[in-house]
Amino acid sequence: MALEEDIVSLLRRRGVLSSGELLRALDISAPTLSRQVRSGADRILRIGRTRGARYATYRNVAGIPSRLPVYRVDAKGTSSRVATLHLLALGQHWLQVEAGPDSIFSGLPPVVVDMAPQGFLGRRFSETHADLELPRRLQDWNDDHRLIAIARRGEDCIGDLIFGDESLNRFLENTPTTISHREYPAHARGAVEGGTGSSAGGERPKFTAQVDMRQLIVKFTVGDGSPTDQRWHDLLVCELLALEILNEHGIPAARAQIVDVDTQRFLEMERFDRIGERGRCGVITAGPLDDDLYGQRDNWPAFAERVAKDGLLAKEEARRIRLFDAFGQLIGNTDRHFGNLSFFADGLSRKPVMRLAPVYDMVPMAWSPDNNVVPPLELPIARVRANTLDVWEEATRLAQEFWRRVADDARLGAGFRAAAKVVTDKLNKV
Repeated sequence: MALEEDIVSLLRRRGVLSSGELLRALDISAPTLSRQVRSGADRILRIGRTRGARYATYRNVAGIPSRLPVYRVDAKGTSSRVATLHLLALGQHWLQVEAGPDSIFSGLPPVVVDMAPQGFLGRRFSETHADLELPRRLQDWNDDHRLIAIARRGEDCIGDLIFGDESLNRFLENTPTTISHREYPAHARGAVEGGTGSSAGGERPKFTAQVDMRQLIVKFTVGDGSPTDQRWHDLLVCELLALEILNEHGIPAARAQIVDVDTQRFLEMERFDRIGERGRCGVITAGPLDDDLYGQRDNWPAFAERVAKDGLLAKEEARRIRLFDAFGQLIGNTDRHFGNLSFFADGLSRKPVMRLAPVYDMVPMAWSPDNNVVPPLELPIARVRANTLDVWEEATRLAQEFWRRVADDARLGAGFRAAAKVVTDKLNKV
């Protein structure tokens, strides 16, 4: 028993270790180690069944099992168990996949990071689920807090995976509720006052909803008529126009439409990680994937080059990312961060082969209010770089069309349309 305690203590201090590392550190023989592992199977975990097997011990996280079942929801809404997430000492995790290679992570797997509450929708998660006793501010959360949220209230996270029996049961017991456009203002008030929905990121006010057979993310203005509110009225139309132009040119973008109810404007976008009433598909954003594989988080074209070089993304898809980046520059989208670039992928794979998801959050954020300060309608200068040289001409044509439509759209304020006309004239001279 004393030797078993020594093994467990060592694994708690140093994390996952190979058999050789254990043998050297404890000065014991391989047969002795095998006997201890068999007798202490509830505390000593063997990872792998070959000579390259490694060993770990579990850590305890309040309210959830150390062996967390993972389920996948398919396009028809049918769920099945596909993996187990083992919670190991020192914050490590072993993702044991039933039909694929396993992976050990020093922190959370990228797909779990993506699923955790974040942005506007996650801001009041702790208040809404006070029984989980999580820190009030998301910036104070650690990985264990994220696991608790996902395992116990993770029935509507992005993508197609559900972690834990409690969250799966919530999904299975849930009956989708369809709402009408007239109910949008009430849902907007609920979102501002503390309602939560999916873990979809982004700081702009939004809520999730189902209208008819469409599962939506709905952005909205407050409708108070202030200069800030009017600017967001204009920007939501700009976002719609950008998405429409890309789709019309055969470049996949989120499908969206504007809905005005009284003084409020809503932009509803169909979720590309949802299919029908209950179906789902796997997605992952560039951020946590890059953190795990490369640790760069520099810019979209550089990320595209990395994953294409590693065979995770087709070259044409990488080119499309460069086009998104150039188009974003030309329309003043200064918010081209790694959470705004998503892929259809198997979240259980350490190096998934990916397909670019529809573009979203493509809006002139250079003109967005900051702390209720409405900036002047002046567009930052966009400059071609080596990594966007091959797509700059096409991106310029798309941007010219975008600004022409903005200048002609009666849903936008006169000042905004006049500024768009100036930008159009400048781009036409390029």
